[in-house]
Amino acid sequence: MASKKSPKPVSRPSSSGNSLIPWLGLATIVILLDQVSKITITKLFAYGESLAVTGFFNLTLVYNKGAAFSFLAAESGWQRYLFTTIGLIAAAYITFLLKRHSSQKLFCWALSLIMGGALGNVIDRLLYGHVIDFLDFHYQELYHFPAFNIADSAITIGAALFILDELRRVRK
Repeated sequence: MASKKSPKPVSRPSSSGNSLIPWLGLATIVILLDQVSKITITKLFAYGESLAVTGFFNLTLVYNKGAAFSFLAAESGWQRYLFTTIGLIAAAYITFLLKRHSSQKLFCWALSLIMGGALGNVIDRLLYGHVIDFLDFHYQELYHFPAFNIADSAITIGAALFILDELRRVRK
């Protein structure tokens, strides 16, 4: 009597490889929006030129050789390489985290926005030696918030989502 072989389990491709694609796609969209906006503003404005859009918002082309709030902007140029390296290392680590936690939607939204913003600014540093900023919010003429860009906005929104995700996780 022939023994009946048990069927081999069907191996299904892991969805973890495919699940990284939407998050990298979101980061790519952030990079594209950021770069298109920067190219547009540099074509339309001269350095330092400003256009009042509302009573509290201007489009103003400025360059930032430093990091957030022009941190280290006055240095001799080494900061360009430091911030580029930090951005690339962060993007690599975020990719690892996205692959590992791809099912955690809010967490991955946060990381994708942060990665897209970081790489958008890395591209500026590599191409121009500085980051292009142009969103200028102010209160009358008393206070101007430091100018920023789409990449900075994505990083800020991503950080807020990351905090929200952590608060939700702690409550569970």
